[in-house]
Amino acid sequence: MRNGRTARAEQTARYGMLIALAFVFSYIEAMIPIPFLVPGIKLGLANLVTMVGLYTVGPVGTAVVGVLRVVLVGFTFGNVFSMWYALSGCILSLICMILLKRCRRFGILGVSVAGGVAHNIGQLCMAAFVVESGSVFAYLPALLVAGVVAGSIIGLLGGLVVERVEGLFSR
Repeated sequence: MRNGRTARAEQTARYGMLIALAFVFSYIEAMIPIPFLVPGIKLGLANLVTMVGLYTVGPVGTAVVGVLRVVLVGFTFGNVFSMWYALSGCILSLICMILLKRCRRFGILGVSVAGGVAHNIGQLCMAAFVVESGSVFAYLPALLVAGVVAGSIIGLLGGLVVERVEGLFSR
């Protein structure tokens, strides 16, 4: 039987590993040039960690990991503006995915797709706020398609990873 101190240390180490993995995925993705005509389209490799976390460590830990990852990546590879855009997408996406997972009507693929779409909508809302214009929503159709495609890929990969690692995580 584990005592509370050991369980807390294991949980802290687990979250540290998830943050580090998401940070590395963000770095790798930043190095891959993807030439799209629409700004903000990317695969979202770090979201793989979010999906795995959501289904293994739960919503609170996943939210902490996601927000810390965005802040660390923002300070390391971006700037304050890129961090605000990423945070707006991250928070809306997390809320959406947590609610959909909780209602149990969607599998990991559906939750991931909804998260990808919500992330892009969150970033567009922040962009509209920053530039004080709704004209940025002209990018919405392309970003919705990108969110569905990226969310599908991450959801499929996330499902495979969760199947293999969920026994290693105890909530």
